[in-house]
Amino acid sequence: MKHILCCVDGSEHADTALRAAIELSAKLSADLSLLVVNVTFGHSRRGPQALIWTKEEVQAILDRACDMVAKRGQKPAHAVIAVAREASTGIIDHAIEHEVDAIVIGTGDKRGLSRLLLGSVAMDVASRAPCTVIIAR
Repeated sequence: MKHILCCVDGSEHADTALRAAIELSAKLSADLSLLVVNVTFGHSRRGPQALIWTKEEVQAILDRACDMVAKRGQKPAHAVIAVAREASTGIIDHAIEHEVDAIVIGTGDKRGLSRLLLGSVAMDVASRAPCTVIIAR
């Protein structure tokens, strides 16, 4: 395993995934890349696409994640912001394009009706990604 991708969004679950990814990349001497997916919504032919975060908010999320990595004595190989209609698609597309060996992603461990209604980015990535997916809780 030479290239690990960690998906971050500023949540506690993403922080848990980032700590696991930092540890794994250090043990394997693998490159660690960070990805924030800014999801679009409300796209129509008549209007511009809207994003869930402003440029400043998404940059702050990425900067905070980079700081967490630096505090552990490492430096990310890449720190990227992607825009996609769905977070899971943005993650998978990035992993394919950059030949990632493993994706580390956090989950809130939604169960029952809440998972059925809300879906799960982590589960979608795990079922569709062409590489190893590590779900951190």
